[in-house]
Amino acid sequence: MTNQPLTSEQVRQYQQDGYLIVRNFLSQEEVDKLYRVAIDDSAVSKNAINVNDSTGKRSKLSLWYKPGNDTYGLLTRSEQLVNAADALLDGDTAVCHFHSKLMQKEPRVGGAWEWHQDYGYWYKNEFLLPDQMMSVMVAITDANEENGCLQVIRGSHKMGRVEHGFAGEQVGASQRYVDLALQTMERVFVELKAGDVLFFHSNILHRSEANLSDKPRWSMISCYNRQANIGYNDSASSMSSITPIEVVPNEALLTWEAAGLAEEGADFLAKEADVALK
Repeated sequence: MTNQPLTSEQVRQYQQDGYLIVRNFLSQEEVDKLYRVAIDDSAVSKNAINVNDSTGKRSKLSLWYKPGNDTYGLLTRSEQLVNAADALLDGDTAVCHFHSKLMQKEPRVGGAWEWHQDYGYWYKNEFLLPDQMMSVMVAITDANEENGCLQVIRGSHKMGRVEHGFAGEQVGASQRYVDLALQTMERVFVELKAGDVLFFHSNILHRSEANLSDKPRWSMISCYNRQANIGYNDSASSMSSITPIEVVPNEALLTWEAAGLAEEGADFLAKEADVALK
């Protein structure tokens, strides 16, 4: 794991564009461990939720609220990730963990995600301050146009929240505002190598295409929140989202004894729950 703090230029870029890519954030050894645990973890597979896109293609996600001493939790709680989130989030209260999810787009069948803002969902949880919320995507496998990498509309976080409604089994942003944003701003295909990390603002418009390749696209996304930003209608994760993270050293991911998620301790999102929570 890189031990370099974010620079003032990187912080400025995030504030201007609504996202920031840090290349080679993880070492190959760390990536290999994450992928090995991901495909072998029975708790992840047992709690995976299937989400269909408008064409019937299917993506899987496993979502949990409490980061523990498992491999994923040690990454989420690592000093490097937490310090980066602290540098990019507005406000000055402690950094907390909202939820994490393992995104699984299998070859040929992994579905698309509609244009949306994460705060388009989180607004319903009655969090009031979107600048104090963000997502961090860790590429476990390579992500490119062919296998359905994330797309963002650069600078769209400055639009504020737009209305969202159902599109098939997903919740998507108002197509009118998406079209206007695409006329005004640049669409960027966020291609990542395994081990790269993407930080993105809760209000940036983003989507992804189906995986039409013969290779999987796996990523872990951890969502962070400031302690002062209370989700007044967030019963599922009310304690997690306002509980300061117990930070662990960067080397814990490789040197601490850790395996997959503990099913009871992780507090998974139930399969029958609203998938709009992502």
